[in-house]
Amino acid sequence: MTVSAPESPGGIAAPEREVLVSVKDLKKHFPIMQGLIRRQVGSVRAVDGVSFDIYRGETLGLVGESGSGKSTVGKVLLQLEKITEGEVSFEGIDVAQIKPEALRKLRPRMQMIFQDPHASLNPRMTVASIISEPLFEHNAAKGKERRARVAELLSLVGLEPKHGNRYPHEFSGGQRQRIGIARAIALNPDFIVADEPIAALDVSIQAQVVNLMENLQDVMGLTYLFISHDLSMIRHIADRVAVMYLGKFMELADADQLYTNPQHPYTRALLSAVPVPDPEIENTRKRIILEGDIPSPANPPPGCVFNTRCPIAQERCVVEAPVWRELRPRHWVYCHFPGQAPADTSLLRAAAESLSE
Repeated sequence: MTVSAPESPGGIAAPEREVLVSVKDLKKHFPIMQGLIRRQVGSVRAVDGVSFDIYRGETLGLVGESGSGKSTVGKVLLQLEKITEGEVSFEGIDVAQIKPEALRKLRPRMQMIFQDPHASLNPRMTVASIISEPLFEHNAAKGKERRARVAELLSLVGLEPKHGNRYPHEFSGGQRQRIGIARAIALNPDFIVADEPIAALDVSIQAQVVNLMENLQDVMGLTYLFISHDLSMIRHIADRVAVMYLGKFMELADADQLYTNPQHPYTRALLSAVPVPDPEIENTRKRIILEGDIPSPANPPPGCVFNTRCPIAQERCVVEAPVWRELRPRHWVYCHFPGQAPADTSLLRAAAESLSE
């Protein structure tokens, strides 16, 4: 499917831009069970109605506080978690409705890079066995061909082919993540969900891993959903950025537009916390402090879910939920009063510049 105008939620108005993944009103609620008979007494609304598109060849960054539902979105897109309500389409195929056999055939094209490279690798398997496992499961290569493919994958991620006989514990954190990336690209996927792939790594290694992912994207034509809480890294790698809070998207825009002209008060609060490498600006800056903690997704506030912490909340925000709307071309927002939150434009520009360095 291709689009020539921003008709889909979160769409880009570039001509002939192909939609790879389309999400419509996605919800994922986890039941809360109680008692010996396991009676459901409520549900955790991890994802509570989000709509967006991911275009072939792009990187969509997803940011937000811990507990906002970012990782759950990624798992639902790959059907590692079942959808409660809504639709997830991959090249027009509704992955929630297809039969298990058809989903298995589709899985080589949709892969995941996990947050913790240590926990995601089997400590009893050699690196070669770990990387070749997808090839074995999907009967993609055998014998010499499989061994040659493993050696090729190790070289692609910056490791020596001879390292295939070693075990995960013999590698550093950054090297283990490279092994996880090699496993993810083994079947030449089209789409990869990267769930905070650098969060468990040393700062000195993070840039190397991100640069590797960008190089692989160029070589293999990959499409990423890059989940992170690191605004600077998202600024570096993402073409578009979505901001998530308590199961909902607050804002979605091109990276440059979102970082220099954010419209949602939550986005502005996140950016106001970015350190600016200019002593004069840093000493005079006014941060937007969000009071209180993020509410429980088992009992979200009525109306706008952000109203309990929003610096510009009004009565309407408490009684009426905003509409996810396109404020301007390619810039979507979930707010009754976008652009009205206090913001120091010079500070936002300085923060955006520091993040782009």
